Amino acid sequence: YIFVASVTSLPMVIAIFQIVNAENTIKALVEERLVVCAHTINIQSMYWWDGKIENHPEYFVQMKTKKSLFKEVEKRIKELHNYEVPEIAMIDIKDGSKEFLDWIDKETK
Repeated sequence: YIFVASVTSLPMVIAIFQIVNAENTIKALVEERLVVCAHTINIQSMYWWDGKIENHPEYFVQMKTKKSLFKEVEKRIKELHNYEVPEIAMIDIKDGSKEFLDWIDKETK
């Protein structure tokens, strides 16, 4: 599952990954400067898939980027994500510190 939140031109991507897939995907996004950083939290997810309930440990991942890079981030996540149907949505952030937002802008391509 992927949710994107934005402050004018600086979104935050929130994604759910299987643990085996998360690190390589995050590393590629950071190395390619599509996201400036990522935070992971261990979670347990339960959901319907192919007519049955699935229950798996996963990572909740929060990533920072620029709004202008969203389509590239989305495309790259789809290429690297091991889910057949990753969920992607955009959610607005209302505010953020100038220094933090400037850092995101400076460190992404």
